[in-house]
Amino acid sequence: MRWLVRTASEAQNSERGAISVLVAILMVVLLGFAAIAVDVGMLYAERTQLRNGSDAAAIAVAQKCAKDVTDVECSATSPLARSLTSSNAGDGLSNVASLVVDKTARTVAVTAGSQEAGKAPNQVSLFLARALGINSTEVTAASIVQWGSPLAGPTAFPVAFSVCQVKNHVDGTLQLLQNHGSNANADCMYGPSGAAVEGGFGWLTSDPGICGALIDLAVAEGGSDPGNSAPGSCQATLTSWAAEITAGRDVVVFLPVFDKVTGTGAGAVYGLTTFAAFKVKGWSFSGDNKLPNSFQNTTAYVPASVACDGNCRGFIGSFIKYVSLADGFTLGPVDANGATIVRLTK
Repeated sequence: MRWLVRTASEAQNSERGAISVLVAILMVVLLGFAAIAVDVGMLYAERTQLRNGSDAAAIAVAQKCAKDVTDVECSATSPLARSLTSSNAGDGLSNVASLVVDKTARTVAVTAGSQEAGKAPNQVSLFLARALGINSTEVTAASIVQWGSPLAGPTAFPVAFSVCQVKNHVDGTLQLLQNHGSNANADCMYGPSGAAVEGGFGWLTSDPGICGALIDLAVAEGGSDPGNSAPGSCQATLTSWAAEITAGRDVVVFLPVFDKVTGTGAGAVYGLTTFAAFKVKGWSFSGDNKLPNSFQNTTAYVPASVACDGNCRGFIGSFIKYVSLADGFTLGPVDANGATIVRLTK
C-alpha cells in the first residue's frame, strides 16, 4: 500500500494558485466599484454644472420678462439663456434642451443638457464604466422660475405712502415723500399739517422686536403711532442705510402704498394696494438733527429742491422699476407701479 504524501513545497504552490484566482476575481469587483465611484462622481459634477446653467438661464430670462414681456429675451429662443447655460459648464458645451416661457402663469422653465462632441445631446461618456458595458448616460437638469409683483411679505420699514405720491413717478425722479409737513404733496389731499389723516402719519404696526413688518395687501393695516417719530426699533436700520449710501451703494426697499385711509391717529386704517420699490437717499424724523433721526446731504446725496427741512418729516428718494430676487413674498400679477420679484421655484 502506497501513501501519497505532499511535500511542503507542493502545498505552498497549491495555495499560491488559489490566492491568484481569488485576487483575479476580487480585482474585477474592485475595478467595478472604482468605475462606479469615479463615473458617479463625474455625473454629479456634470449635473451640478448643468443645474448652475439652468438656474442662471431661467432667472435671467425671468428678469427680462419681469421688466418687459415683449423683450426678445423673454421667449423660447432667448440667446441669453443659451449663453448662460454654456458659460456655466466647465467645458462650455452645455446646451438648452428645452426653454418654455409661460407669460400667463409668469414662469420660465429651462432644461439644460450636455453636448459632448460625437455624442447625442444630453449624453455623457463614462470612461471606467465601459468595462461594465456602459458607454454613456443621459444627464439633464431642470429649473423653474416665477416672476410677479408681491402681494404679501416683509417690508423693511413700517410706513405706508399714498398712491398719488407713486403714480406717474416710477421713473427714478428724486422726490420728497413726507408723512408730515407743509402739504408739499397737495395733490394727495392730505389733511391738517400735511398728514395723511388727522393725527395719522402712515406708521404701520411693526412686528415685535424688529423694524419691519409682514404686510398682506388683502388686509387693511392699522396705524401704530400717531406721532411723527420713527419707531425706536428702526434706529439700527436707519444707521445701516446711511452707511450704505455713504459708501456709494444703493438702498432699495419695498414700501407699501395705500389708496384710501379711514379713521384718525392711532386708529387710522390704511387700504394697501401694492408694494413699490423706493431708492432711499435721505430722511428726516423727529428728534435731534443727527443720525439716525436725520440723514441728508444737500451736496452729495440730496439737492436742496427736495430737502426735508423745518417741520418736514419723511423720506427722500425715488420710485424705480425694480426686479428683485427677494424671498418670503407671495406673488401675483405684475403691477406697473410696483416692484417685481423673480423667484426660483425648482
